[in-house]
Amino acid sequence: METNASGTAGKPIKCRAAVCRRAGEPLVMEEIQVEPPKAWEVRIKIVCTSICHTDVTFWKMDSGPFAVFPRILGHEAVGVVESVGEEVEEVKAGDTVLPVFWSNCEKCRHCESSRGNNCSVFANRPLGPGMPRDGTTRFSAAKDGEAIHHFLGVSSFCEYTVVDVVHVVKISSPIPVDRACLLSCGVSTGVGGAWKVADIEQGSSVVIFGLGVVGLAVAEGARLRGASKIVGVDLNPDKFEIGKKFGVTNFVNPEACGERPVSEVIKEITDGGADYSFECVGLASVMADAFNSSREGGGKTVILGVESRGAPLSLGSYEILRGRTVVGSYFGGLKPKSDVPLLAQKYLDQELNLDDFITQEVSFQDINTAFDLLLQGKSLRCIIWMDR
Repeated sequence: METNASGTAGKPIKCRAAVCRRAGEPLVMEEIQVEPPKAWEVRIKIVCTSICHTDVTFWKMDSGPFAVFPRILGHEAVGVVESVGEEVEEVKAGDTVLPVFWSNCEKCRHCESSRGNNCSVFANRPLGPGMPRDGTTRFSAAKDGEAIHHFLGVSSFCEYTVVDVVHVVKISSPIPVDRACLLSCGVSTGVGGAWKVADIEQGSSVVIFGLGVVGLAVAEGARLRGASKIVGVDLNPDKFEIGKKFGVTNFVNPEACGERPVSEVIKEITDGGADYSFECVGLASVMADAFNSSREGGGKTVILGVESRGAPLSLGSYEILRGRTVVGSYFGGLKPKSDVPLLAQKYLDQELNLDDFITQEVSFQDINTAFDLLLQGKSLRCIIWMDR
């Protein structure tokens, strides 16, 4: 077991956590106990975290196999390694790290392949309520020992968390921690979708359905790739001014299209259809709109939104035969351990815009305020500082 200066290695730690006890109810600030890391695990002191729409989706979920309570949500964060378990060699106490929901063991056939970013060993395990290797929890209520469940392999709404080493990315560059925090999910998903999944070429036309953080990050990635036209589609008209900061050149509000399908409007703007079409909402109907907005004879539709209701995507086979393709991706096709540090360097080189994603900052005790801001559409990313 790795030792540390504070003497907490190998011992349980009592700390604060914002616990989700019931679907849709405010998180409850509680004292919990965090067990020391087992083999292949890392215990992290969270410095700051933020809220993603996926956190909100699971927070609202009141039925089904993933509606598990009590639970510590949160999966966008940055922290410092407090201690490590046996077999952990790539990080040590004191290292700055990014815990990420997408596993990257670096040894399996998929992790070694250049064709995608799936991890064939651990890909689906973070969806469970416990640690990925043994399914057990490292959290319990300090007052009575009640088990508290994990979330997406991270659980960052807590002053300390335990994460499997396959979900840990070491950050060696001097990037500010709040900017690094943004790279643990939404921004990486969008930029990666533009760069890795679509591989946008200079002069291309792009349409993006949904201008949340993921969609705006797609726009940022498309801008950096030299796209000539970037069309943003969103029901919120305020998103156009925000989108301009990330390269959006045109804006379409579906409610202002009258009886015309939004795909027809997109085709007019892009002279027959977009070269690359992105769905960042998570609705099957919007996925179909995105596909229909792509050009025949080479248009590519990238699905980044998660259809949480399970609705199927229905596309005409004739339209596929006309040369359009559809591809989906988690985490923007990025391999966390190798690609996230490259994005951090892009920021340090003043190429990648991360600053404009941060719209508010609050202290940990005000985490429910951060939830409200996101639910009201007033926030892109609200940084939640654990020690402020």
